Amino acid sequence: MDNTRALNRKYETIAWGAFFIWLGVTNLFRGLPDGTGAVGIGVILLGLNLARYASKIPTSGVTLFLGALALILGAFDVARAVLRLETDLPFFPLLLIAIGMVWLLRGVNESRTNKRMVSTNRERINE
Repeated sequence: MDNTRALNRKYETIAWGAFFIWLGVTNLFRGLPDGTGAVGIGVILLGLNLARYASKIPTSGVTLFLGALALILGAFDVARAVLRLETDLPFFPLLLIAIGMVWLLRGVNESRTNKRMVSTNRERINE
């Protein structure tokens, strides 16, 4: 258990390091197409979960969702910039809405789980 936690912490540390390096690279090289930063962040988050999966550590639904979302929206922005498409998709507001939805759904699911646990414990006590 402690080894799994230590390995997961190592993976998270590497992912954070990659995130900050990627953020620096995309800010340093302003000539990169729009969406390149988001694609990189998506790859980092999905790579983190791939490493967890390969090590038989439970993956995170939040980072899987955000990684996939960043990769898809970033790829759309890169394609739009490279192909000079005229459609405009507001990436950042959509990302904020998605993060809010994930957290909201997690909170609702946790509330339901806690209510079931309390109900089950009451039933056991009353037996």
